[in-house]
Amino acid sequence: MIPNKFHFIFGLREQKEPLHLLHYLCLASCIDVNKPSSIEFHYRHEPWGELWERIRPKLSLRLIDTVPSAFRPERYEHTHEGRLIKHLGIDYAHEADFVRLDVLAEEGGIYADMDTLFVKRFPESWLGSEFVIGEEYSPLQPGEPMKPSLCNAVMLSAPQSNFVTAWRRSAESVFDGRWNTHSCREASRLWQRMPGAVRVLPSVYFYRYGSTPEGLRTLLAECDSSHPDLYSVHLWAHLWWAADRKDMTEIHAGMINREWVLNSNTTLANLARPFLPD
Repeated sequence: MIPNKFHFIFGLREQKEPLHLLHYLCLASCIDVNKPSSIEFHYRHEPWGELWERIRPKLSLRLIDTVPSAFRPERYEHTHEGRLIKHLGIDYAHEADFVRLDVLAEEGGIYADMDTLFVKRFPESWLGSEFVIGEEYSPLQPGEPMKPSLCNAVMLSAPQSNFVTAWRRSAESVFDGRWNTHSCREASRLWQRMPGAVRVLPSVYFYRYGSTPEGLRTLLAECDSSHPDLYSVHLWAHLWWAADRKDMTEIHAGMINREWVLNSNTTLANLARPFLPD
């Protein structure tokens, strides 16, 4: 029911630097590990650089020439969080949220964020489901009860699946400019309402290293043991990519190059090393 083709979305804003090694490794590890029938690379601004020229022939390029109708930037003004997201210039992530739902609803396949490193091939049994998504560790909010959270960084869907169709429809109405009201939170709400339409995988499959200082420390600065149930690793790059962001980790994207991957005894380096270009 789910085709073994992968979708990636990248370059919704102008690319001012060459394709980063981590983005190359995302695509290279997907090709080597999952042997997809195709990799559909959806972009508005095409990447560039030596690593892009290496990986580009292996991709099917798909230009994004429209903006999803559900993406309503004027709603950022409704909340403090929304205004901050707009100020930081990370609103492209919300547009990508809607693009991925539109793509999966129309043609199905497997979607993954570009900060995903693939470790172990996805089982064939997953492709027999209608919709598959992974649970993530949901950080505690002061004064609020714990709530389940489904992360949209990796999703597998049959074309026109009931879950994606319902999610796309409701996401448009609840989008309020906050970070995940329309995405992870809305998916979790739908899971409670229509549990038979979705297969939810344990968080350790995709999100073993959570979006916390502890999780990022284990991923970027320490060396974890191998895990047979680790299929991919989400890097949470938006939390540490910039050199001037120090609240989550001292590591930043400018530090991660070929030498770092070759010589660092860290969880990420050890997992990424097999996919380095010659």
